[in-house]
Amino acid sequence: MPRALITGGAGFLGSHLCELFLDRGHEVICMDNLITGSTANIQHLFGRNGFTFVKYDVTNFVHCEGPLDYVLHFASPASPIDYLEKPIQTLKVGSLGTHKTLGLAKDKKARYLLASTSEVYGDPLVHPQKEDYWGNVNPVGPRGVYDEAKRFAEAMTMAYHRFHHVDTRIVRIFNTYGERMRVNDGRVVPAFISQALRNEPMTVFGDGSQTRSFCYVSDLVEGIYRLLMSNETTPVNIGNPSEMTVLQFAEEIKRLTGTKAPIEFRPLPEDDPKIRRPDITKAKKLLGWEPKVPLEVGLQRTIDYFRKVLLD
Repeated sequence: MPRALITGGAGFLGSHLCELFLDRGHEVICMDNLITGSTANIQHLFGRNGFTFVKYDVTNFVHCEGPLDYVLHFASPASPIDYLEKPIQTLKVGSLGTHKTLGLAKDKKARYLLASTSEVYGDPLVHPQKEDYWGNVNPVGPRGVYDEAKRFAEAMTMAYHRFHHVDTRIVRIFNTYGERMRVNDGRVVPAFISQALRNEPMTVFGDGSQTRSFCYVSDLVEGIYRLLMSNETTPVNIGNPSEMTVLQFAEEIKRLTGTKAPIEFRPLPEDDPKIRRPDITKAKKLLGWEPKVPLEVGLQRTIDYFRKVLLD
């Protein structure tokens, strides 16, 4: 039974990864300090054969008994609210956490996968974003703590790959949505859905003309798994290239929830990207991957989940 350590495993993406790995016959060690993750996300995995949860902060020395085949580093605050409230922790987990987990992978001779982000492209001057684009990031702006932590993490990962010959992978994750997102994490999907279900004004920043592309979580984790099992050591975009404006997205949530909530416009946050859409040519060619779940289907599942959470 192959053995995987997943940091940030009690988070939104991490919990879905833990589930996928267990379903595919892996032993999973889920590690999380729970500053943004929650054991509620992995409650259904407790008691499953091969699943272990360890509460731990990976910015400290990471020790793991026994052999490891894979290390997946997903620990990090990942929403604007989280990294603006926890800027130092965000920088530390991207730098120290990446260093410690790479050291563990080196020691165990394990394959390593870094969860990077489309935010490494900043407010892009190239559209759609391809992996060879170096980005347009403000290092001293409020979002810089997340963007630069991930850019540093990529550089550290490639240094361990080149210098220590660690077998590494880097996934650049674009906007993802689905069950187990936190209601109050500040991202557009949970914000719009929770506001719509409560019949509160749906807050659109700027004039709503900025674009996003949304990938359902089951598609995303499938792409990550395929990347891990591939031979590709340079960054790969995983996301949905189907692009829409934030205002169009708000109208879609209104339609699916049947809410009468009005749309309310607010000032655009500093350094908020105007456009965001992955070029997934590389993922299609190398991994045979592309998203399968239609937006309406994924959103309906997500809305049903939020309805339960808000009613409880």
